[in-house]
Amino acid sequence: MRYFLTGRMPAVRSILLVESGTRRLLEGLLPKLRASWGGDARIDVVSCFSGLPRGFDAETTRVYRVSDYRGRAGRRALYRELIANGYSHMGVICSGEPLMTKWKWALVWQIPAKVFIINENGDYFWLARTHSRILRKFVLQRTGLAGSGAVRILARLITFPFTLLYLLLYAAVQHTRRALRSEPRP
Repeated sequence: MRYFLTGRMPAVRSILLVESGTRRLLEGLLPKLRASWGGDARIDVVSCFSGLPRGFDAETTRVYRVSDYRGRAGRRALYRELIANGYSHMGVICSGEPLMTKWKWALVWQIPAKVFIINENGDYFWLARTHSRILRKFVLQRTGLAGSGAVRILARLITFPFTLLYLLLYAAVQHTRRALRSEPRP
């Protein structure tokens, strides 16, 4: 995750897209990326789906399937290969779908590239300190802490320890009663 603390924008050499959401998002984003950064940049994809997304050229696009990289050694091999490719930018789909969640954040952490987050509308914004207000709103929305959902979740967090304590005490009392009733009498 390079360029997080600065607003600096590297030259676009190659782009890695992490397809961790609905395939139609990635297919709809390709024309926007080509219009913004030109057709010269190589675009590769990390995906859990089989086949190439529509609109991508099979001869110029490399698809990395996470199912081909199992276990710790496989993950390390994928990281090494992606780092060796020298991607300048990396796009990560964050559409609220539970696809490749651990993979996408591990790739964000491992790959030294300027990261942009793609939402469910196909829009994107930079993962950078300069966009901290947008990032904070995005995270609050995804975690359910925005709007009226915040009160409900915070209330659950506050009451959880008391509920757990009550249930543990109740279970202890019931097991103690049962133990006292079942004692053999001489």
